[in-house]
Amino acid sequence: MEALTVALADRSYPIRIGQEESLASVLEAAGVGDARRSGRRGAAVVDAAVEEHHGATLASALGDLPRLTLRGGESSKDLAHTEQVLDFLSAEGLERSGFLLAIGGGVIGDLAGFAAAVYLRGIDYYQVPTTLLAMVDSSVGGKTGVNLASGKNLVGAFLQPRGVAAWLPFLRTLPEREFAAGMAEVLKYGLLGDSGLFHQLERGGRLHAGAGPLAGIVARCCRRKAEIVAADEQETAREGGRALLNLGHTFAHAIENTAGYGTYLHGEAVAIGLCMAARFAEETGRARAGTADRTTAAVAGHGLPTRLRSPLPTADLLAAMRKDKKVRDRRLRLVLPEDLGVARVVVAGEEEEERLGTLWEEFGAGDHGIGKSG
Repeated sequence: MEALTVALADRSYPIRIGQEESLASVLEAAGVGDARRSGRRGAAVVDAAVEEHHGATLASALGDLPRLTLRGGESSKDLAHTEQVLDFLSAEGLERSGFLLAIGGGVIGDLAGFAAAVYLRGIDYYQVPTTLLAMVDSSVGGKTGVNLASGKNLVGAFLQPRGVAAWLPFLRTLPEREFAAGMAEVLKYGLLGDSGLFHQLERGGRLHAGAGPLAGIVARCCRRKAEIVAADEQETAREGGRALLNLGHTFAHAIENTAGYGTYLHGEAVAIGLCMAARFAEETGRARAGTADRTTAAVAGHGLPTRLRSPLPTADLLAAMRKDKKVRDRRLRLVLPEDLGVARVVVAGEEEEERLGTLWEEFGAGDHGIGKSG
Protein backbone atom coordinates (compact mmCIF):
# COMPACT_ATOMS: atom_id res chain seq x y z
CA MET A 1 0.00 0.00 0.00
CA GLU A 2 1.37 3.41 -0.98
CA ALA A 3 1.43 5.72 2.05
CA LEU A 4 1.72 9.51 1.90
CA THR A 5 0.92 12.39 4.24
CA VAL A 6 -0.41 15.89 3.59
CA ALA A 7 1.64 17.86 6.11
CA LEU A 8 -0.56 20.55 7.70
CA ALA A 9 0.59 20.49 11.34
CA ASP A 10 -2.30 19.36 13.56
CA ARG A 11 -4.52 18.97 10.49
CA SER A 12 -2.19 16.60 8.66
CA TYR A 13 -3.82 13.54 7.17
CA PRO A 14 -2.90 10.28 5.44
CA ILE A 15 -3.32 9.28 1.82
CA ARG A 16 -3.44 5.53 1.33
CA ILE A 17 -3.37 3.97 -2.14
CA GLY A 18 -4.26 0.29 -2.27
CA GLN A 19 -4.16 -2.14 -5.19
CA GLU A 20 -4.00 -5.69 -3.87
CA GLU A 21 -5.44 -4.90 -0.43
CA SER A 22 -9.16 -4.99 0.38
CA LEU A 23 -11.19 -1.80 0.43
CA ALA A 24 -11.78 -2.34 4.14
CA SER A 25 -8.03 -2.39 4.82
CA VAL A 26 -7.42 0.80 2.83
CA LEU A 27 -10.23 2.56 4.71
CA GLU A 28 -8.72 1.33 7.97
CA ALA A 29 -5.30 2.68 7.02
CA ALA A 30 -6.81 6.06 6.12
CA GLY A 31 -8.35 6.40 9.58
CA VAL A 32 -12.00 5.49 8.94
CA GLY A 33 -11.76 2.49 11.25
CA ASP A 34 -10.67 4.67 14.17
CA ALA A 35 -13.62 7.01 13.58
CA ARG A 36 -16.07 4.11 13.63
CA ARG A 37 -14.59 2.43 16.70
CA SER A 38 -14.84 5.70 18.59
CA GLY A 39 -18.62 5.34 18.54
CA ARG A 40 -19.18 8.49 16.45
CA ARG A 41 -22.13 8.41 14.04
CA GLY A 42 -21.14 8.35 10.41
CA ALA A 43 -22.69 8.29 6.97
CA ALA A 44 -21.64 8.04 3.33
CA VAL A 45 -22.56 9.71 0.06
CA VAL A 46 -21.97 7.25 -2.79
CA ASP A 47 -21.87 7.65 -6.55
CA ALA A 48 -24.68 5.60 -8.10
CA ALA A 49 -22.33 3.96 -10.63
CA VAL A 50 -20.02 2.83 -7.82
CA GLU A 51 -22.98 1.43 -5.91
CA GLU A 52 -24.07 -0.47 -9.02
CA HIS A 53 -20.68 -2.04 -9.76
CA HIS A 54 -19.26 -2.44 -6.27
CA GLY A 55 -22.32 -2.70 -4.03
CA ALA A 56 -21.24 -5.96 -2.40
CA THR A 57 -17.75 -4.60 -1.70
CA LEU A 58 -19.21 -1.44 -0.17
CA ALA A 59 -21.63 -3.46 1.97
CA SER A 60 -18.76 -5.58 3.27
CA ALA A 61 -16.49 -2.61 3.98
CA LEU A 62 -19.10 -0.21 5.39
CA GLY A 63 -21.45 -2.55 7.20
CA ASP A 64 -24.50 -0.69 8.48
CA LEU A 65 -23.14 2.80 7.79
CA PRO A 66 -26.07 4.80 6.30
CA ARG A 67 -25.58 5.60 2.60
CA LEU A 68 -27.10 8.21 0.30
CA THR A 69 -26.72 7.32 -3.38
CA LEU A 70 -26.50 10.14 -5.94
CA ARG A 71 -25.71 10.26 -9.62
CA GLY A 72 -22.25 11.53 -10.44
CA GLY A 73 -21.69 14.14 -13.13
CA GLU A 74 -21.70 17.91 -13.11
CA SER A 75 -25.52 18.10 -13.08
CA SER A 76 -25.39 16.91 -9.46
CA LYS A 77 -22.85 19.51 -8.38
CA ASP A 78 -25.20 22.30 -7.34
CA LEU A 79 -26.94 23.83 -4.36
CA ALA A 80 -30.05 21.69 -4.79
CA HIS A 81 -28.04 18.50 -4.32
CA THR A 82 -26.14 20.10 -1.46
CA GLU A 83 -29.46 20.57 0.32
CA GLN A 84 -30.31 16.93 -0.35
CA VAL A 85 -27.09 15.80 1.33
CA LEU A 86 -27.65 18.14 4.28
CA ASP A 87 -31.18 16.82 4.77
CA PHE A 88 -29.79 13.27 4.72
CA LEU A 89 -27.20 14.10 7.40
CA SER A 90 -29.86 15.71 9.55
CA ALA A 91 -32.28 12.80 9.12
CA GLU A 92 -29.53 10.38 10.21
CA GLY A 93 -29.00 12.42 13.34
CA LEU A 94 -25.34 13.26 12.77
CA GLU A 95 -23.97 15.59 15.42
CA ARG A 96 -20.88 17.79 15.23
CA SER A 97 -18.84 14.76 16.29
CA GLY A 98 -20.10 12.86 13.23
CA PHE A 99 -18.22 12.07 10.04
CA LEU A 100 -19.01 11.65 6.36
CA LEU A 101 -17.46 9.47 3.65
CA ALA A 102 -17.44 10.84 0.10
CA ILE A 103 -17.32 7.76 -2.16
CA GLY A 104 -17.17 8.67 -5.83
CA GLY A 105 -15.50 10.86 -8.40
CA GLY A 106 -14.68 14.53 -8.24
CA VAL A 107 -18.30 15.66 -8.25
CA ILE A 108 -19.31 13.51 -5.26
CA GLY A 109 -16.11 14.44 -3.45
CA ASP A 110 -16.63 18.18 -3.97
CA LEU A 111 -20.35 18.02 -3.19
CA ALA A 112 -20.11 15.85 -0.07
CA GLY A 113 -17.05 17.74 1.12
CA PHE A 114 -18.91 21.05 0.81
CA ALA A 115 -21.88 19.61 2.69
CA ALA A 116 -19.51 18.47 5.45
CA ALA A 117 -18.00 21.96 5.57
CA VAL A 118 -21.34 23.69 6.17
CA TYR A 119 -23.36 21.08 8.12
CA LEU A 120 -23.41 22.22 11.76
CA ARG A 121 -20.59 24.57 10.74
CA GLY A 122 -18.35 21.68 9.86
CA ILE A 123 -17.95 17.95 10.48
CA ASP A 124 -15.13 15.56 9.63
CA TYR A 125 -15.12 13.81 6.27
CA TYR A 126 -13.03 11.26 4.41
CA GLN A 127 -12.39 11.12 0.69
CA VAL A 128 -12.79 7.73 -1.00
CA PRO A 129 -12.07 8.58 -4.65
CA THR A 130 -13.30 6.10 -7.26
CA THR A 131 -12.15 7.75 -10.51
CA LEU A 132 -8.62 8.38 -11.73
CA LEU A 133 -9.22 12.14 -11.79
CA ALA A 134 -10.37 12.15 -8.17
CA MET A 135 -7.53 9.89 -7.04
CA VAL A 136 -4.77 12.04 -8.50
CA ASP A 137 -6.28 15.45 -7.89
CA SER A 138 -9.64 16.46 -6.46
CA SER A 139 -9.67 14.19 -3.38
CA VAL A 140 -6.51 15.83 -2.02
CA GLY A 141 -6.21 19.38 -0.77
CA GLY A 142 -9.48 20.31 0.89
CA LYS A 143 -11.13 22.36 -1.85
CA THR A 144 -14.86 21.67 -1.78
CA GLY A 145 -17.70 23.34 -3.64
CA VAL A 146 -20.47 23.39 -6.19
CA ASN A 147 -21.31 25.23 -9.39
CA LEU A 148 -23.62 28.15 -10.10
CA ALA A 149 -25.26 28.69 -13.47
CA SER A 150 -22.84 31.59 -13.97
CA GLY A 151 -19.66 29.67 -13.28
CA LYS A 152 -17.87 26.59 -12.00
CA ASN A 153 -16.93 26.16 -8.33
CA LEU A 154 -18.13 29.66 -7.40
CA VAL A 155 -19.57 28.43 -4.08
CA GLY A 156 -17.32 26.46 -1.79
CA ALA A 157 -15.15 26.18 1.29
CA PHE A 158 -11.74 24.93 2.33
CA LEU A 159 -12.07 21.85 4.52
CA GLN A 160 -9.28 19.30 4.60
CA PRO A 161 -10.40 15.65 4.79
CA ARG A 162 -9.34 13.53 7.73
CA GLY A 163 -7.96 10.95 5.33
CA VAL A 164 -7.95 9.78 1.70
CA ALA A 165 -8.48 6.12 0.79
CA ALA A 166 -7.80 5.41 -2.90
CA TRP A 167 -8.59 1.81 -3.87
CA LEU A 168 -7.40 1.17 -7.43
CA PRO A 169 -9.80 -1.74 -8.20
CA PHE A 170 -12.57 0.87 -8.45
CA LEU A 171 -10.92 1.91 -11.73
CA ARG A 172 -11.56 -1.48 -13.36
CA THR A 173 -15.24 -0.62 -13.90
CA LEU A 174 -14.57 2.97 -14.95
CA PRO A 175 -15.66 3.72 -18.55
CA GLU A 176 -12.74 4.26 -20.91
CA ARG A 177 -13.77 7.87 -21.48
CA GLU A 178 -13.73 8.57 -17.73
CA PHE A 179 -10.31 6.96 -17.31
CA ALA A 180 -8.92 9.08 -20.16
CA ALA A 181 -10.39 12.19 -18.53
CA GLY A 182 -8.35 11.45 -15.41
CA MET A 183 -5.20 11.29 -17.49
CA ALA A 184 -5.60 15.01 -18.25
CA GLU A 185 -4.86 15.78 -14.60
CA VAL A 186 -1.94 13.35 -14.61
CA LEU A 187 -0.50 15.16 -17.63
CA LYS A 188 -1.08 18.46 -15.83
CA TYR A 189 1.19 17.36 -12.99
CA GLY A 190 3.88 16.45 -15.47
CA LEU A 191 3.63 19.84 -17.16
CA LEU A 192 3.57 21.98 -14.03
CA GLY A 193 6.38 20.43 -12.05
CA ASP A 194 7.48 16.90 -12.94
CA SER A 195 9.18 16.68 -16.32
CA GLY A 196 10.18 13.08 -15.59
CA LEU A 197 6.52 12.13 -15.26
CA PHE A 198 5.68 13.96 -18.47
CA HIS A 199 8.45 12.15 -20.35
CA GLN A 200 7.21 8.82 -18.96
CA LEU A 201 3.69 9.54 -20.18
CA GLU A 202 5.01 10.79 -23.51
CA ARG A 203 7.02 7.62 -24.17
CA GLY A 204 5.03 4.95 -22.38
CA GLY A 205 1.88 4.76 -24.46
CA ARG A 206 -1.72 4.92 -23.37
CA LEU A 207 -2.43 3.66 -19.85
CA HIS A 208 -5.37 1.52 -18.71
CA ALA A 209 -6.84 0.60 -15.34
CA GLY A 210 -4.72 -2.53 -14.95
CA ALA A 211 -1.43 -0.95 -15.98
CA GLY A 212 1.48 -1.88 -13.72
CA PRO A 213 2.86 1.68 -13.32
CA LEU A 214 -0.54 3.13 -12.34
CA ALA A 215 -0.19 2.92 -8.54
CA GLY A 216 3.16 4.69 -8.72
CA ILE A 217 1.77 7.37 -11.02
CA VAL A 218 -1.18 8.03 -8.72
CA ALA A 219 1.18 8.30 -5.75
CA ARG A 220 3.48 10.61 -7.68
CA CYS A 221 0.65 13.02 -8.50
CA CYS A 222 -0.68 12.92 -4.92
CA ARG A 223 2.79 13.57 -3.54
CA ARG A 224 3.22 16.62 -5.77
CA LYS A 225 -0.19 18.01 -4.82
CA ALA A 226 0.44 17.34 -1.13
CA GLU A 227 3.65 19.38 -1.32
CA ILE A 228 1.90 22.29 -3.03
CA VAL A 229 -1.06 22.25 -0.63
CA ALA A 230 1.21 22.10 2.42
CA ALA A 231 3.05 25.20 1.19
CA ASP A 232 -0.02 27.23 0.13
CA GLU A 233 -3.16 25.68 1.59
CA GLN A 234 -5.65 28.42 0.68
CA GLU A 235 -4.04 29.73 -2.51
CA THR A 236 -2.75 32.98 -1.02
CA ALA A 237 0.81 32.93 -2.35
CA ARG A 238 1.64 35.99 -4.44
CA GLU A 239 3.64 33.88 -6.89
CA GLY A 240 3.06 30.30 -7.96
CA GLY A 241 1.78 28.22 -5.06
CA ARG A 242 -1.53 26.43 -5.23
CA ALA A 243 -2.67 28.48 -8.23
CA LEU A 244 -0.27 26.39 -10.34
CA LEU A 245 -2.70 23.49 -9.96
CA ASN A 246 -5.04 25.43 -12.25
CA LEU A 247 -2.83 24.92 -15.30
CA GLY A 248 -5.24 24.74 -18.24
CA HIS A 249 -8.27 25.21 -15.99
CA THR A 250 -9.19 28.80 -16.88
CA PHE A 251 -9.80 27.60 -20.43
CA ALA A 252 -11.38 24.38 -19.21
CA HIS A 253 -13.92 26.02 -16.92
CA ALA A 254 -14.93 28.38 -19.72
CA ILE A 255 -15.60 25.39 -21.99
CA GLU A 256 -17.69 23.61 -19.34
CA ASN A 257 -19.72 26.71 -18.51
CA THR A 258 -20.36 27.70 -22.12
CA ALA A 259 -21.11 24.23 -23.46
CA GLY A 260 -23.27 23.38 -20.46
CA TYR A 261 -22.02 21.29 -17.53
CA GLY A 262 -21.72 17.65 -18.50
CA THR A 263 -21.26 18.20 -22.25
CA TYR A 264 -17.53 17.78 -21.71
CA LEU A 265 -16.12 15.73 -18.87
CA HIS A 266 -13.98 17.94 -16.67
CA GLY A 267 -10.82 16.12 -17.74
CA GLU A 268 -11.71 16.51 -21.40
CA ALA A 269 -12.06 20.26 -20.94
CA VAL A 270 -8.77 20.33 -19.01
CA ALA A 271 -7.05 18.46 -21.86
CA ILE A 272 -8.10 21.15 -24.34
CA GLY A 273 -7.11 23.79 -21.79
CA LEU A 274 -3.61 22.33 -21.47
CA CYS A 275 -3.16 22.52 -25.24
CA MET A 276 -4.46 26.09 -25.33
CA ALA A 277 -2.28 27.21 -22.43
CA ALA A 278 0.82 25.75 -24.05
CA ARG A 279 -0.01 27.33 -27.41
CA PHE A 280 -0.73 30.74 -25.85
CA ALA A 281 2.48 30.57 -23.81
CA GLU A 282 4.53 29.78 -26.88
CA GLU A 283 2.87 32.42 -29.05
CA THR A 284 3.44 35.11 -26.40
CA GLY A 285 7.10 34.19 -26.03
CA ARG A 286 6.80 32.62 -22.58
CA ALA A 287 7.42 28.98 -23.45
CA ARG A 288 10.25 27.10 -25.07
CA ALA A 289 9.63 26.33 -28.75
CA GLY A 290 8.02 22.93 -29.20
CA THR A 291 6.22 22.93 -25.85
CA ALA A 292 2.80 23.29 -27.50
CA ASP A 293 3.33 20.54 -30.07
CA ARG A 294 4.62 18.08 -27.49
CA THR A 295 1.78 18.89 -25.11
CA THR A 296 -0.80 18.38 -27.85
CA ALA A 297 0.79 15.09 -28.93
CA ALA A 298 0.81 13.77 -25.36
CA VAL A 299 -2.82 14.76 -24.79
CA ALA A 300 -3.90 13.06 -28.02
CA GLY A 301 -1.79 10.02 -27.19
CA HIS A 302 -3.84 9.38 -24.07
CA GLY A 303 -7.17 9.47 -25.87
CA LEU A 304 -8.13 13.05 -25.06
CA PRO A 305 -9.47 15.89 -27.23
CA THR A 306 -7.09 18.65 -28.28
CA ARG A 307 -9.72 21.11 -29.56
CA LEU A 308 -13.45 21.76 -29.28
CA ARG A 309 -15.67 19.04 -30.70
CA SER A 310 -18.06 21.62 -32.13
CA PRO A 311 -18.00 25.44 -32.19
CA LEU A 312 -18.91 27.48 -29.11
CA PRO A 313 -19.46 31.26 -29.20
CA THR A 314 -16.15 33.06 -28.78
CA ALA A 315 -17.78 35.93 -26.87
CA ASP A 316 -19.36 33.52 -24.37
CA LEU A 317 -16.05 31.73 -23.80
CA LEU A 318 -14.23 35.01 -23.16
CA ALA A 319 -16.99 36.17 -20.80
CA ALA A 320 -16.74 32.92 -18.85
CA MET A 321 -12.96 33.33 -18.52
CA ARG A 322 -13.47 36.76 -16.95
CA LYS A 323 -15.51 35.15 -14.15
CA ASP A 324 -12.65 32.84 -13.23
CA LYS A 325 -11.76 32.75 -9.52
CA LYS A 326 -8.17 33.80 -10.26
CA VAL A 327 -9.18 37.16 -11.78
CA ARG A 328 -7.62 40.04 -9.82
CA ASP A 329 -8.51 43.70 -10.35
CA ARG A 330 -10.39 42.63 -13.48
CA ARG A 331 -7.22 41.21 -15.03
CA LEU A 332 -6.99 37.61 -16.17
CA ARG A 333 -4.42 35.48 -14.39
CA LEU A 334 -3.41 32.41 -16.37
CA VAL A 335 -1.23 29.46 -15.46
CA LEU A 336 1.08 28.85 -18.39
CA PRO A 337 3.91 26.38 -19.03
CA GLU A 338 7.37 27.80 -19.64
CA ASP A 339 8.75 24.39 -20.52
CA LEU A 340 7.81 20.78 -19.94
CA GLY A 341 7.76 20.54 -16.14
CA VAL A 342 7.85 24.29 -15.40
CA ALA A 343 4.77 26.53 -15.09
CA ARG A 344 4.09 30.08 -13.91
CA VAL A 345 1.10 32.25 -13.03
CA VAL A 346 0.99 35.33 -15.27
CA VAL A 347 -1.26 38.36 -15.64
CA ALA A 348 -2.43 38.75 -19.23
CA GLY A 349 -1.89 42.21 -20.69
CA GLU A 350 -4.65 44.02 -22.59
CA GLU A 351 -3.20 43.11 -25.98
CA GLU A 352 -2.80 39.51 -24.88
CA GLU A 353 -6.43 39.36 -23.75
CA GLU A 354 -7.44 40.48 -27.23
CA ARG A 355 -5.28 37.68 -28.62
CA LEU A 356 -7.34 35.14 -26.66
CA GLY A 357 -10.31 35.54 -29.01
CA THR A 358 -8.16 34.46 -31.94
CA LEU A 359 -6.75 31.60 -29.89
CA TRP A 360 -10.25 30.29 -29.14
CA GLU A 361 -11.08 30.34 -32.83
CA GLU A 362 -7.90 28.41 -33.60
CA PHE A 363 -9.20 25.74 -31.23
CA GLY A 364 -12.64 25.51 -32.82
CA ALA A 365 -14.70 28.38 -31.40
CA GLY A 366 -16.72 30.71 -33.60
CA ASP A 367 -19.44 33.33 -33.60
CA HIS A 368 -21.93 30.77 -34.91
CA GLY A 369 -21.26 28.23 -32.21
CA ILE A 370 -24.06 26.90 -30.04
CA GLY A 371 -23.57 27.60 -26.38
CA LYS A 372 -25.70 28.96 -23.57
CA SER A 373 -26.56 32.02 -25.64
CA GLY A 374 -27.26 29.97 -28.79
